[in-house]
Amino acid sequence: MKSSEAIAEYYRQYGHGHPDTGQVAIYRIGEVAQPVSFPHVRRDFYKIKLLCNAQGILSYGNQRVVVQSCALVFVNPLIPYSWKRTAGAETGYACLFTEEFITQQLKTASVAGSPLFRVGGNPVLFPPPEVVSRLSSLFELCLTEMQSSYVHKYDLLRNYLQLILHESLKLTPEPPIHQLGTSAARISALFLELLERQFPLLSPHQPLALKTAQEFARQLAVHPNHLNKALKETTGLTTTGHIAGKLVEEAKALLRHSNWSVAEIGYGLGFEHASNFNIFFKKNTGQPPHQYRRQPELLS
Repeated sequence: MKSSEAIAEYYRQYGHGHPDTGQVAIYRIGEVAQPVSFPHVRRDFYKIKLLCNAQGILSYGNQRVVVQSCALVFVNPLIPYSWKRTAGAETGYACLFTEEFITQQLKTASVAGSPLFRVGGNPVLFPPPEVVSRLSSLFELCLTEMQSSYVHKYDLLRNYLQLILHESLKLTPEPPIHQLGTSAARISALFLELLERQFPLLSPHQPLALKTAQEFARQLAVHPNHLNKALKETTGLTTTGHIAGKLVEEAKALLRHSNWSVAEIGYGLGFEHASNFNIFFKKNTGQPPHQYRRQPELLS
């Protein structure tokens, strides 16, 4: 399985020419030939995509979303994703940018809650027509600025991106008031980010650094019982429940989209013996990993 893809490589591979800079690129989707599918691979850049007239299946991690009509899609370097068109030809806009392009301005307390940066968030939103119109105008402003000779054009582009992120925030539900600003919420957020940042696995020879509730608690400098209580209060799940769920999600993605052996997948996920991984996977899915890998991938 290919581990990552850079902006310049993505641009060349899909016929977009050469980006003006290695840090940011913007284009109209309908103006270039679009492949029927993009492979399930981790990119080393962020991506905001406004898909219009789209019919297809978007896969990210182990989740799959049916897209029809318009969708606002956020991709960050932590999550591998793929796209498979089922009908028609999508139009819209795409903006790609690297970690180096992001300033603190794009990671303020407000936009940090957008699907682009939020760990565990839903990266696919379905904007109504009036929001699609506003987003299209913002993307057009970005395109115009990319062609300008204005000396501060990249600062202006960051401002437009911030507006796009705020539009996305309007489409996401607010967290329950009782969860805002509490100690339990902060500990839970730190744990979830720490858990998420271990994925996706890039090599079967580099196993996870943190695998148990005790290891996560030690890293966060809290007692395991305190961490477990905070997660139960804010999410309804235990620490081990979150860890097991993420391991199963990653295992399914690797079984579907990599050529690693079952033993390699198990080792990468922290199981020294393949038999232990088989027992874990079957306990959580009802079937052994070999059987899951052989099954056809069903549309949802």
